Amino acid sequence: MSSLVAPLQKFATNSLEQHWEPFTANRAFKADPRLIVKSEGVHLWDHKGGKIIDGSSALFNVAAGHGRREIADAVHAQMLENDYTPHFQIGHPGSYAFAARLAKILPEPINHVFFVNSGSESIDTAMKIAFAYHRARGDDRRLRLISRERAYHGVNMGGVSLAGLVKNREQFPVTLPNVVMMRHTWLDENRFQRGQPETGAELANDLQRFCDFYGGDTIAAVFIEPVAGSTGCLPPPKGYLERVREICDKYGILLVFDEVITGFGRLGTPFAADYFGVVPDIMTMAKALTNGAIPMGAVAVKDDVYTTITEAAPEGAIEFFHGYTYSAHPAACAAGLVTLDIYEREGLLTRAAELTDYFLDGIWSLKSNDVVFDLRGIGLMAAVEVAPKPGAPGARGGELTKKLFWSGLHVKFTGDAGIVAPPLTIEKSEIDRIVEIFDKTLKTL
Repeated sequence: MSSLVAPLQKFATNSLEQHWEPFTANRAFKADPRLIVKSEGVHLWDHKGGKIIDGSSALFNVAAGHGRREIADAVHAQMLENDYTPHFQIGHPGSYAFAARLAKILPEPINHVFFVNSGSESIDTAMKIAFAYHRARGDDRRLRLISRERAYHGVNMGGVSLAGLVKNREQFPVTLPNVVMMRHTWLDENRFQRGQPETGAELANDLQRFCDFYGGDTIAAVFIEPVAGSTGCLPPPKGYLERVREICDKYGILLVFDEVITGFGRLGTPFAADYFGVVPDIMTMAKALTNGAIPMGAVAVKDDVYTTITEAAPEGAIEFFHGYTYSAHPAACAAGLVTLDIYEREGLLTRAAELTDYFLDGIWSLKSNDVVFDLRGIGLMAAVEVAPKPGAPGARGGELTKKLFWSGLHVKFTGDAGIVAPPLTIEKSEIDRIVEIFDKTLKTL
């Protein structure tokens, strides 16, 4: 019996039923499950013994590849030394060391880090920070938030309120009423555009229109994924982010970059803010923060945001009434510190820049398949969007997810868009394999 299959034998036939899987067609999945029993490097192994190349870094979080023993060893050692310390009026050295290390690679003047446990928590935390900042300045009118169509900002109710993906909102009608949506930047004339589109920067002027209509002094913050990720890799048009930054500065609005996917080398720079040369006031991160080994997220802010909030409170008083039981968990901080060691030692924060052209050349070779509706890509991140089945958007993407998996390739699909974002450790021969499997599978549709 295969050592990969043996662990499953101890479970009853229907043992999958008790776990309610997230973002999953549970009935269909449990009838034909795709279970991973081992992972190493850029590969996964399923419960039938099949070897699969990880084309999406799991959920874009395993940037340094799977099975990093040094991270596991650091977590193990930390758990034996100090398994848990709360961060309410107490602390442990690891969180301060990790924040200091992060600050060194964050764009200036972003130097203060608030730890959370996920990307979703980082968004809700950033929302609270934005409101707290304006309140500390005596500016109580700023209660409005700006997001964008096709945006994904996690699944907590704050993030759902900012969500521009319809399916993420429609079952949850009790969302914040003070969110206004800018238009998305996907334009038909930009189909099959590599990198930043030449047209579409004028869409940033939606923010100016909102300032004119509602009053810029009523807007607290603008939330933007520098590259819209979960919707299927939408790079910003040239000049778009710069225009948003300009309008925010004009009206005193905080600019928040959701770097949960783009952070830690995905575009060939430490953060997307570095790639585009636009520095936000607040930055959220998660996913690759610990290489996916331990749940963790963070919110980093400019010095002025931190000092404005902390110095407004009386001496000795709590300045920001927010936090989580597991904020800055010792094991997560240990994992994060070693993850940064790996990124720096192996040059992974910039490696995507070396592979971008080769990677995108491979992705663009898929254009010859008639079913391919659009290709988009930047850095080591791309979307392969297939034409939807008539009257059934997303059905073809669901079909492809399964076919690709059993053909030896994991790709995360949102609707009919497959998001290819392999580990930053990927080799050119493995990029070739991703493209080969994708191409063969597309030809079966």
